[in-house]
Amino acid sequence: MSVKITRRRAITVLAAAAGLPLFIKAGHAQARVYRWQGTSLGADASIQLYHTDEAKARTAVDAALAELNRLEDMFSLYRPNSVLSLLNRDGSVEGAPKEFVELMAYGREVAEITDGWFDPTVQPVWDLYFRHFTADNVDPAGPSPEAIKQALALVDWRGITIDRGAGRVALARPGMAVTHNALGQGYITDRVADILRGYGFGNMLINMGELQAVSSRPDGQAWRIGIADPADHSRAIAEVDVVDKGVATSGGYGTIFDPNGKFTHIIDPHSGRTAPQLLGVTVIADSATKANAFSTPLTLLPKEKRQSVVSLGRGIKAIFVTPDGVTETLEG
Repeated sequence: MSVKITRRRAITVLAAAAGLPLFIKAGHAQARVYRWQGTSLGADASIQLYHTDEAKARTAVDAALAELNRLEDMFSLYRPNSVLSLLNRDGSVEGAPKEFVELMAYGREVAEITDGWFDPTVQPVWDLYFRHFTADNVDPAGPSPEAIKQALALVDWRGITIDRGAGRVALARPGMAVTHNALGQGYITDRVADILRGYGFGNMLINMGELQAVSSRPDGQAWRIGIADPADHSRAIAEVDVVDKGVATSGGYGTIFDPNGKFTHIIDPHSGRTAPQLLGVTVIADSATKANAFSTPLTLLPKEKRQSVVSLGRGIKAIFVTPDGVTETLEG
């Protein structure tokens, strides 16, 4: 019984309770599994919880999905009127919701901790790769060095200014743009878990693009999470047991720009180069937001820099895998 996990759309998160009995003792009642599946920020998403009252479970999940939709209106790059889209279009937003400001501030914090290996302003370079590989007569060598240099001139997390009191977020230069692809899914996962906890539910596995294992399985055992083989997403190359932890996996294989797999969606904010296709990094942390944030730069960092960043993550665990298996495990 394992769950395949991925940062984006590489594979679907499967029901973690496959193989468990449908009914589980919960005091004098029988707890049933309730499942929802859909999408969050374009990625496969699911909720799995245990209940003794299906109507209450449905009400709680409906409230969680309303929160998901509210947060997508802030963080989605694909909703033209989302707060993030307006920031990228206009260069600033006023009176932004506190959750948006909070996540922007956390992004700046992680950027500082990682010395810019995590940088939420990398979106112009991502856009450059996307435009290049969706154009007619594509050059398989990728964007030109000059084009990459011009896009990198717009990347600098220090160019984000935040006024919490006014709810104002601004970008320093025209053409700068922010992505929450390395933060938003984890943040939404944590918020959905909070909503469901507020309705009295525990023993849950929440996946909104990243995972939050709430408490244990109903039988008292840890949730078992399978880490995907970067070369074959249908199988788990390693497994981890988690209780009350967030789990996020990043890998170049999540989105590949070119048929040969040379150019991937995870971009080095310093050089404009992309992460290798067949390296995956799974981070386990006390929240899905933190796991999401640190998994991305750890796919880019030189090996000798990994431990220092993991230590700065305070309590995180990072598992590095290739198609050959686990290559390194680091703890902060």
